[in-house]
Amino acid sequence: MKRHATAVWKGALADGKGTLTTQSGALSSHGYSFKARFEDESGKSGTNPEELLAAAHAGCFAMQLSHFLAENGTPAEELDAKAVVSVEQAEGGFAITSSALTLTAKVPGIESAKFEELANKAKAGCPVSKALGAINVSLDAKLA
Repeated sequence: MKRHATAVWKGALADGKGTLTTQSGALSSHGYSFKARFEDESGKSGTNPEELLAAAHAGCFAMQLSHFLAENGTPAEELDAKAVVSVEQAEGGFAITSSALTLTAKVPGIESAKFEELANKAKAGCPVSKALGAINVSLDAKLA
């Protein structure tokens, strides 16, 4: 299975602009820019690679955990997962340094220790977490 996305960039880094298009059409010529990536802390001026990586990580983790919970006989009613990807100034430019997962879960009938075990297993086992092996991936998971 392969998935694809396309980025088109025009101009120099600081004043250029780009568009992102995904295979699914979820993004279709969606704008991104230097400002959206490095200057707009509100995140409202457009998307950026780190935001998309965070969405991919949160989604992958939630799907992986839902599988483990169902296998355990305790399917989730709801998994509210969030990933915060940090990009920081580093030697030679910028670097993605971490992805912090947080989760609030409604899982009827599961014991806290088993939930924690499965959440950590999902954090380690989801394909996006594996791809992020060069950075710190953390998890703060709790039952609602």
